[in-house]
Parts: sequence; structure tokens; C-alpha cells
Amino acid sequence: MRKRLVATAIAVAAVGALVAPASASASPEPAPAPSISVLAHGSEAGTAVVSGRNEPGTRLRVGGVQTASAHTLPVDYQVQETGYWCGPAATRIALSARVAPPSQGDLAGQLGTTEAGTDHIGQVTRVLNANLGTGWYETKEMPNDPPTQAQKDLLWRDIVLDIDNNYPLVANIVAPPGNQPPGYPSDQTIYHYFTVIGYDDANGTVLIADPASFGGNQIYWLSFDQLASLIPPKGYSA
Repeated sequence: MRKRLVATAIAVAAVGALVAPASASASPEPAPAPSISVLAHGSEAGTAVVSGRNEPGTRLRVGGVQTASAHTLPVDYQVQETGYWCGPAATRIALSARVAPPSQGDLAGQLGTTEAGTDHIGQVTRVLNANLGTGWYETKEMPNDPPTQAQKDLLWRDIVLDIDNNYPLVANIVAPPGNQPPGYPSDQTIYHYFTVIGYDDANGTVLIADPASFGGNQIYWLSFDQLASLIPPKGYSA
């Protein structure tokens, strides 16, 4: 509903990194998460904003930026706390751009996530809207593999529209050997959720906040064409 109005006006389970919950700070207030700059190393596909070995409880504050061609959103990033909480973690990252988000555990309950994962992207859409008190998010299916040009065009329009209005996207992806984001186990097909938090029109790239942190790759730039190839036959919330 909101997409049609705005557009007119302007023109399951994941094989993830198993980590322990973040430990409490010794001080009464938790230590602030370190903040990172998303354009410090450029925005070409394959550029890692954060890359290193995964640590239990990893949490980062990702700064937003807007240039002539790029727009990224500030989010509170966390590595997923279990091997099957990629859906809750990706949902939490998306919510953090607008509100203080619930914990991954709370969101897992809202999503109906089990040890088999989060069944469908529609569950993410429902929980995003419920926590924000809006009807902004819609479920977009991409059943064709490879996607049609119309589906790719819609995906790019959704990315630009959502990011420009301060709404990260959550994508449900299937990453087989030979077509994977950086650090993914190359001998496995990975069923996963991650969050799209920015784009660069000049380079044709999107900024990914990946809660799995495969190989320590947490925040990285991915080509839009690869993102479009990873979503089928699943979908995304935008």
C-alpha cells in the first residue's frame, strides 16, 4: 500500500556462525558499540567494510552516509546468536535503523523461528511492520531463477526507495557453490537471511549487513546483479 503511494509521489534455515550472546559490561551502562565508516575503503563489489575473524557477541554501530551516488543507513549490527537465528538477527538490524530493536531472542519468538530456521520472508515482513507500527514493508517474491528483468528492475527500485526513506531491506537468499558472498563455505548451499542497508548507484553495488559473519565478513559491498541472482526462488521484505 505505502509503496504505491510513495512511488506515485516520486514518479529456511541458515548455516551461520554459531556465537555466544554478548557478555555484559562491567560498568552499569553497556559499552557503546564501535562505529565504522562504510565508505572508508570504497564501494566496489567485494569491498569489505568489516572483515576479520568472528568474535562471540560481535556488535557494531554502522554509520550512515549520503553522497552524490551512494546512500547507506546507520544500523546497530549484531552477529546472529545461534546458527539458525539469521532471520531474527537480520530483522533486528533492519529495525535498528528506526527504533531501539528487540533482542534476537524476542524476535525469534515473534517470527516463529525454530532450529529449522525462519520459514518464509512473509514472517519477516509481518514482524517488521508490527514493531514499527506501520504498513511500509511488503513481501516481494522472486520465483524465477534467474530473475526476469522486470523483477530485477523492481528490486533496484525497492532498494533505492526504501534506503532513501530510511528502511533497510531484509532478503532471503539461496547461495549455492559458485555463487556466494565473501567467506561463505564453498562446498555448501547456504539458505540465509541478511539485511541490505545501502546502495551505490555509480558502482551498481549494495551494502550488506550479514549476521552470519562467514569468515568474519560482516559488512560488505556486493554487486546488485549478484544480489538479484541470490534471492530466487525466495523473496525479500521492502
